[in-house]
Amino acid sequence: MTATRDATVDRRRRNLGEALGTDFFFVRDQFTDEQWQSFIRTRRFVDEEVLPVAADYWERAELPWPLIRRLPELGIVGEDIHGYGCAAMTPTACGLVHMELHRGDGSLGTFLGVHAGLAMQSIALCGSPEQRARWLPDMAALRRTGAFALTEPDHGSDSVALETTARRDGDHWVLDGHKRWIGNGSAGDIIVVWARSTEDGQVKGFVVEKGPDGYPDGYSAEVIGRKGSLRSIWQADIVLDGVRVADDNRLADAHDFAAAGRVLANTRSICAWMALGHATGAYDAVLTYVSERRQFGRTLTSFQIVQQRLVKMLAELTGMQLYCMQIGRLADQGRLSPTVAGLAKMNNTSKARWLIAEARDLMGGNGILLDHHVMRHMADIEAIHTFEGTETMQTLIVGRDITGIGAFTAGAR
Repeated sequence: MTATRDATVDRRRRNLGEALGTDFFFVRDQFTDEQWQSFIRTRRFVDEEVLPVAADYWERAELPWPLIRRLPELGIVGEDIHGYGCAAMTPTACGLVHMELHRGDGSLGTFLGVHAGLAMQSIALCGSPEQRARWLPDMAALRRTGAFALTEPDHGSDSVALETTARRDGDHWVLDGHKRWIGNGSAGDIIVVWARSTEDGQVKGFVVEKGPDGYPDGYSAEVIGRKGSLRSIWQADIVLDGVRVADDNRLADAHDFAAAGRVLANTRSICAWMALGHATGAYDAVLTYVSERRQFGRTLTSFQIVQQRLVKMLAELTGMQLYCMQIGRLADQGRLSPTVAGLAKMNNTSKARWLIAEARDLMGGNGILLDHHVMRHMADIEAIHTFEGTETMQTLIVGRDITGIGAFTAGAR
């Protein structure tokens, strides 16, 4: 019985990598050679190494270190950063890589998003040349991992109001405060902490480094347990109690919250690609399943209502692909605005939630089993729907753009 089950699961995993019929509008034809190579390297990695083990790591809530260590070998760490051993990909290639990683495992994709898209980008965009040379090479090779500490227990969507403070003390800064939902916050080596200076009231960026003896005095991080989403990446509650950071570790060009905003603007569009990856993984899984599953003497694909639901799912998936390709083009041209990125994130995460729920329903009771992958995508899309700005916040951002009126607070413009 066990051998039969294992053979069935292995066959299912092989089929999942074929992306059965999802490129209905021939989007793939528009990839450049560089984009195609990034895509296909990541796709093979996901098919051959990630899918066979992702459910096990997810169930154990364990970081997939063997998979993480493979990322530099694929040449995909460092996003669009040039030099320092970074990937130097185009924005579209970055999006394709994230799409593929999330098709395999949202936790692995989120790890790379936090490490490269947030921590490394903070240093690349806001650090001095000396700081970039000091930290980025080790991060590109994943000899050191990064985290991005912005969100606080009472400040998520209104992170601009953060309360963590930075007080100058000679040639050091003293950090005090509390951060929450910090990916890699308990396992990272380089923690980019955003705190408000007591000198001028402005938000600045600081790098807290883990040394041979651990984190500096006053830094404590506790993994948030009992999560039902992105279980294989550790997110932490962080307490900063008099943590001393040398002035050399203050990001040189991070003078106010706009610096953090520049980093977040770069990553918001990636969320749209992440959502596309989860939706593609779920669609692949359900199409494979209904093609093999027999009820009433025939496969589920022979029933009209099943075909109707598959077509509706494909229509939404194709729309998500077109959103991603256009924001990729705009980003490649340097024309992608935060509002357009927000609209794409809002659209794709909400569509992905619907599509994945449809896939789970079509699988019946088997849909809740991790062996069929869809339940994992259904859980993980919930986190992506929330981080980098919820659907509600993205709606208000776009609403402000089209009406000229800011609805975040009464009377705001």
